[in-house]
Formats: sequence, structure tokens, C-alpha cells
Amino acid sequence: MSPDGRDEGPAGETPRYFDSHCHLTDDRLGEDRSDVIGRARERGVGEMVTVGTNPDDGIAAAELAAATDGVWATAGLHPHEAEAWAPGVGHRIEDLLARPEVVAVGETGYDLYYENSPREEQGASFRAHMEMAAESGLPLIVHTREADRETREMLEAYRGSVRGVLHCYTGGMELLESAVDAGWWISFSGILTFDGFDGAERVRAVPDHRLLVETDSPYLAPVPERGKRNEPAFVRHTTAALAEIRGEEPAETAALTRRNGRRFYGLEQ
Repeated sequence: MSPDGRDEGPAGETPRYFDSHCHLTDDRLGEDRSDVIGRARERGVGEMVTVGTNPDDGIAAAELAAATDGVWATAGLHPHEAEAWAPGVGHRIEDLLARPEVVAVGETGYDLYYENSPREEQGASFRAHMEMAAESGLPLIVHTREADRETREMLEAYRGSVRGVLHCYTGGMELLESAVDAGWWISFSGILTFDGFDGAERVRAVPDHRLLVETDSPYLAPVPERGKRNEPAFVRHTTAALAEIRGEEPAETAALTRRNGRRFYGLEQ
């Protein structure tokens, strides 16, 4: 680390990071959004994907991405809001998917821990997002919590027709292995820096070419930033923890996950 506190890569260079999943349009950023993006860039985070959680949020994400170099957007309906699923919602998401700055469908999936929406409606929304991903050819971002069996069944139903990522992964080994076998990717957040994290075996089980890193900001700030509002700038801490678990150098893991992020979202030149 340099004297000014920046992480350094080979020959003193600041590593370049890719935050594969953040929420730059969240209300908690408010008028501070441009400063948040600026701090990320100062820390080497040159590329970020801001994830839509409902159609209105998707519009805001797409507009921000269109106006900001190095930022891309997604469009979907979060499982917490799946109760609002209706054909009209799907049409609005489909319209957003046609925009060049929108690079993925979602996030969607199952959250059976909070179950803010009934699981049947979460399943219907998840299935509709799968169909949109299959039709558009865009990757799918999946949120899964306490729903390994249900998520695995959905992935198997669309095996070969949809590629996606299980973001902020906290599930079990069986789901992870099924997802990787189906050609999916696995992303880890600051949770892996928390006391009591017991998923090191699963972190090491992900093949290099299927590994992503994210902040999920403004949620889940990693150690040593716990208690703060999370920001893309903090992805370096999660990357360092990921590298330590996998026995790699942080700069190596930063480069790997950046390449993977660009490839997953179809951003390679």
C-alpha cells in the first residue's frame, strides 16, 4: 500500500477494479452520488454496473449509465418487490433492455429469508426474467437467499438457454456447483470479510474464469469500513479478502475479476 493509503499493484501501479454489482441510484447516495463515483475512480474502480431493482430504478440507472463513462446499468424487479410483477412491468423492463447502456437482466430471484413478496410471485417474476434473458441474450443477475433448492430448479429449467450470475453468494456448495456446471458465474461481496464467515471452501471452489467481485453498495460495507454506507471504492477490501482466501495476490485477483466482469457483461472490445 502506498504512503497515501492506496492499494498498489506491480511496479507501484494502482490496481484496476470492476464493481460488478452496485446500486448507484439508491436514495442513500442522494446528492453525494457524483462524489461516490469520483472516490471510486480515485481508488482504481474504473468500471461499475449499477443494478435496477424495479422499472423506475432501471430508468434512473440507465440514464446515469448513459451520462457516465465506465458505468453500465441493468433492468429488473428485485424479489422483494415481486408482488408488483405484472405483464406491464415486464414490458417496461423489456423496453429498457433495448438500450445500449443496459447490459443485463435483473436483479431477480428468490429471497425466502425475508419473503417480502410471496414465494409464488417471486417464482413467477424469476421465471419471466429467465424468459427475457433467453430472448435478449443478455446475462441474468440472480439474488438468492435461503432458496438453494428453488434457485437450482430454476437454473436447471433454463440450462443452456440462459447464462447468469448468483450475486452476493451465501448459498451452499450444491447450488454453487450446479450453477458453475450450468455455465453460471459466482460473485462475492463484503460478507466474506465479516466475523463468522464460513464460506471459504465455496470461495475456493469457484473456477478462476467464473469469479466476480462486487460491493452491493450501499449495503454490506466490508471490514474495515463496517458501519459506514458502502461505496464502490470499498471493492478493494473485498478483493483483498477474496485474494487471501484463494491464496492469490490482491492485484492478481483485481485483474482477474475485472477481466471476468467485462467478459460477463459483454464489454470486451
